[in-house]
Amino acid sequence: MTTRAPQLSCGVREITLDAGGVALSGLLSEPGHTRARAVVVAVHGGGMNAGYFDGQASPQLSLLTLGASLGYTVLAVDRPGYRRSAPELPAGQPLAAQGRALRAALRDFASRYEVGAGFFLLAHSYGGKVALTAAADLEGRDLTGHDLLGVDISGCGHLYAVERHDIPDSPGHSAPARRQWAKHWGPLRLYPPNTFRTSGALVAPMPAQERADAAMWPRRFHEIAPRVRVPVRLTFAEYEAWWRHDEASLAELAGAFSAAPRVLVERQPDAGHNVSLGWAARAYHLRALAFLESCLVAREASPARRPAAVS
Repeated sequence: MTTRAPQLSCGVREITLDAGGVALSGLLSEPGHTRARAVVVAVHGGGMNAGYFDGQASPQLSLLTLGASLGYTVLAVDRPGYRRSAPELPAGQPLAAQGRALRAALRDFASRYEVGAGFFLLAHSYGGKVALTAAADLEGRDLTGHDLLGVDISGCGHLYAVERHDIPDSPGHSAPARRQWAKHWGPLRLYPPNTFRTSGALVAPMPAQERADAAMWPRRFHEIAPRVRVPVRLTFAEYEAWWRHDEASLAELAGAFSAAPRVLVERQPDAGHNVSLGWAARAYHLRALAFLESCLVAREASPARRPAAVS
């Protein structure tokens, strides 16, 4: 399987990581002339790849360049079954295996690059499921190594706002393509004019194992969320259509993170589900990085209360 090479912003380069014997591709942007304060690990959603975080329709979209300009290394990882690993894993991996692969890839990264205060997971949509799974340490092992500072997720809740047969990444879904497209993107005015011309290299088939796991997420979420022991922030776009985000649903969502020291649930105005490709991308990314800053402050102010670590 061949994939079109993405166009990259200045300072962004491709990288390969060893995820427990599987080679994962990704994109890397490092701060110039200074040591990294921390590593922002960007985890893409289903049907996209790591280029989602380096949008080319407008210079203001790229999380990779913004994070590096503020002193962070930004690593956007192609999840198992995407880009480089697609030939080896054409069906992808189940959710738990993806969580393990992400942790393994970060161990490999830390063995070769400066990570500063530790890792911060910033994930979108299906990538949010993977990030929470990785953070929860479902195997129950002691976590050692570099600190996991927090988790920031957009476009991923715990209750679908559509019927099961309309879930976009489940087998046999029946929603018309046009209706699915509208739910993914929302109003066209939310995006720069060149968005759909420049996004061709970002789109990828969703592996079958991801589709099979999708409908089970509401149950799995309630198993995973209580095991997340780091600060969590969740963002829902104004025009989010896949997930329920009424006040009662958001209160239940936040309450499930019973072990997290801090949980924020926020809304992003003037944004659709694919928030990092829209005009609101910079506003969302700045808010996410501000949350990372607050995680670093809490870490310095309470040295005895150590975050979990990536293993």
